[in-house]
Amino acid sequence: MPEEEASARADAEQTTCAGPGMPLTARVLYAVVSANGALIRGLGAATANRLGTGMYQVVFDQDVTGAGCVGTIGLAGSNGLAPAGQLTVAGRTGIPNAVFVTTYDSAGLYADRPFHLAVLS
Repeated sequence: MPEEEASARADAEQTTCAGPGMPLTARVLYAVVSANGALIRGLGAATANRLGTGMYQVVFDQDVTGAGCVGTIGLAGSNGLAPAGQLTVAGRTGIPNAVFVTTYDSAGLYADRPFHLAVLS
């Protein structure tokens, strides 16, 4: 039966979160950071710091060079809504286990905003 063959093939394949070119040890890391730069919680996140208005550094427990990063403005808790804004992420120059995050208000000006950051490494 075709269904049984497909099921057997699926069972035989190794399932991992690693994509092409990613090691089998690939991890999903994350950090939730307050507007003042405090690391509220995370997985694999070691520290977070506010470097200046709307500029943050998040350090992880492993090299994230070449990792995929995605972030969003969001409160650290579960009550209320975060202020409107935007966020950009980039690798941190000279620090292979860190990510540089910038946050902006709705007018596009640097502004301190709480955020959530996910790193696929």
